[in-house]
Amino acid sequence: MIVLNKAPYEQKATREAFGDEIEELGKENKDIMVVDADIGGSCKTTKFMNAVPKQHVNVGIAEQNAAGMAAGLSTTGKIPFVSTYAVFGSLRMAEQVRQEVCYPNLNVKIACSHGGLTPANDGGSHQAIEDMGVYRTIPNMRVIMGADYNATRKLVRQAAEIYGPVYLRFTRDKVPVIYDENEEFEIGKAKQLKEGNDVAIIANGDTVCLALEAAEILESKGVSVKLLDMHTIKPIDHEAIIECTKIGKIVTVEDHNILNGLGSAVSDVVAEEGNTRVRRIGVQDRFGESAPYEKLLEINGITVENIVNTAEELL
Repeated sequence: MIVLNKAPYEQKATREAFGDEIEELGKENKDIMVVDADIGGSCKTTKFMNAVPKQHVNVGIAEQNAAGMAAGLSTTGKIPFVSTYAVFGSLRMAEQVRQEVCYPNLNVKIACSHGGLTPANDGGSHQAIEDMGVYRTIPNMRVIMGADYNATRKLVRQAAEIYGPVYLRFTRDKVPVIYDENEEFEIGKAKQLKEGNDVAIIANGDTVCLALEAAEILESKGVSVKLLDMHTIKPIDHEAIIECTKIGKIVTVEDHNILNGLGSAVSDVVAEEGNTRVRRIGVQDRFGESAPYEKLLEINGITVENIVNTAEELL
């Protein structure tokens, strides 16, 4: 049984979860390493550096070098986590990760903070809205975003335990802690938060809390909602999506471009199964801008109200 916390929720950024979990992993396993791109304070790897300094390398503002160094370290049996902002860890490093990490299928993890719109006032240059889509297209790469602090800690630990390239995406801003700390997660396996048969809502990352609130509003109106936390968009949980096609109506919610992100990954599966309508809520194929996080979500329709309205339109 899934155990959820009750509102009002404590709030923590998922980058904090990475910082806390990678410190523990580093203390437990001398092969765990962090390769920083000079922003350890923002990406929360400073505690790791202080706890196990011999397992930490700072390459400076040189993300492409970080990817190459991590690839080399992995060939010696190390388990390196490259830590930077998502916009740089996906776009600036894309060639090196493709050629030097994914092509030879090396055991490198790309762990990136400031995913999606959560950089907010930093503006469009720092808001990574394409990152999961970029890495979703590269063979051998897994793509993961936990919904909250507790989910993220468990998924970071799993990423360290499995072999191969993994992209982990974290928020800069605080998000509600919806899961109990003892809840378990499995990479590639969706978390079902609600069972229903009128409409399915599939969300990931910082939008899961919005989808949960929307599902509760719909239920108060007599609508039966199946709600999934699709924390892994590659490999996507085909079985969970196929179960949703039996309902025939799916709403996807993500803090990412609606092109090639969660909505596209779900639509790929649905297209092969047929007989299902999908509505994608997310960044509307546009760049971000400098504004408060909640305002940016509102501009792109990533709101509880729009999730409810979209579900009702499908019905």
